[in-house]
Amino acid sequence: MSEFTADEMMTVAAARSLRDGAACFVGIGLPSTAANLARRTHAPNLVLIYESGTLGAKPDRLPLSIGDGVLADTADSVVSVPEIFNYWLQPGRIDIGFLGGAQVDRFGNINTTVIGDYANPEVRLPGAGGAPEIAASCREVLIVMRMSTRNFVDRLDFVTSVGYGGGRGDRERLGLRGRGPVKVITDLGVLEPDPQSCELTLTQLSPGVTVEQAQEAVGWPLKVVPEPTVQPEPTETELTVLHELMETR
Repeated sequence: MSEFTADEMMTVAAARSLRDGAACFVGIGLPSTAANLARRTHAPNLVLIYESGTLGAKPDRLPLSIGDGVLADTADSVVSVPEIFNYWLQPGRIDIGFLGGAQVDRFGNINTTVIGDYANPEVRLPGAGGAPEIAASCREVLIVMRMSTRNFVDRLDFVTSVGYGGGRGDRERLGLRGRGPVKVITDLGVLEPDPQSCELTLTQLSPGVTVEQAQEAVGWPLKVVPEPTVQPEPTETELTVLHELMETR
């Protein structure tokens, strides 16, 4: 087995979470890398949808942004942004929303707006884009981001995209159509919502990572299932395809 980095393990784990034939609304960055890895390996019929209006994009390299011409050039169809949101996304026609973020809390809420006070921020982040609608309306949501106390915080500086709000029942009270986050995939392991409380709970560890290491990388008392599993290491094929993808950037 080849050596691999924590980021490669995270990307492979995220790709494995995407099922063949699903329609996936893809964010740029780690989500896009993982989605294209999935399409080139176990999920050739994965339908990639980008916010710019491309349906069924099949890029031969990693897109630099949602406006990258390679998405329109390789898509099955290109529609307007209002159609993407009003017809495809908001009625719940898209299976998976695949998002990243700067901060996430214990209930899967995401911040991509500011670090610090909104009126006088320490850092102004890229912003919401379509993430709030993706988090609200896709049938389920996957989040991929590196785990650290800077990113996994007890309280968000700003709630850009709602996961489970303050806990079980909040999505229903807010009238959000989709199920919400089903996995948060990180370089240290995988978190999934507790069936009763919807609080993110450690269910899987990356190879070589301990429960204590994962708990120390989170800004709240991270709960753990009784017997967390260890994710299978990346295969030679997964690593080869991932390396080929990364070389196209």
